Amino acid sequence: MELRLSLFGLTRSIDARWFARYRNTLVVLASALLVIPLTFWLLSPAAVPDLAHGNIAGARALADGWAKGEMIVLVRHVERCDHSKAACLNEREGITDRARAVAVGLGARFEQLGLDNVDLYNSPLVRATQTAGYMFNKVSTGDDWLINCRHDLLRNALAHKVAGRNLILVTHSECMQAMETALQRPTSAFGYGASLFVSTAQPQAPRLLGFIEASDWHSVAFQ
Repeated sequence: MELRLSLFGLTRSIDARWFARYRNTLVVLASALLVIPLTFWLLSPAAVPDLAHGNIAGARALADGWAKGEMIVLVRHVERCDHSKAACLNEREGITDRARAVAVGLGARFEQLGLDNVDLYNSPLVRATQTAGYMFNKVSTGDDWLINCRHDLLRNALAHKVAGRNLILVTHSECMQAMETALQRPTSAFGYGASLFVSTAQPQAPRLLGFIEASDWHSVAFQ
């Protein structure tokens, strides 16, 4: 018995016995082609969860961890002036004038979470100090480890974390990505004012709880 196969206008005759002989081999090869990408997908680290947009379980975990003083949060500075056509607040190296309201709004969100058991550190760069100032009405002296953060950020953050107190770090997107890398997660593209939350419920095994973009706080379902 012969089968006739037409491909790109060419017609070939193929003995059906050839298919019978190599059928099992073809099935194995086809299965392998499906299994290999599936395996990579299953073994690849999961993306960091978005705690907004109705993620009730994630938001409740954040609120619970915050109440216990277990959280480290990295906040990206708000819109930088030298990367925008918007008017500067004052210095070119700082934030835009319109971003001041965003920083104030972010501070109000953290005030709702509670600021009684919080320690604050910020990068010494102008855009970070201005962001911290408008968020919390206070600024630290500035810490270089919140700029030079590619290798030791997690270690430094844990070293500054006091048991029973939340730690807020006003920093930069590359430092937030460094935290993701340190905790073996794929890196994310964080917007201005985004917050990345790390749970230290188990201090020896910190884990990324999730993130909230500055414009998404209204959709965080704490209750």
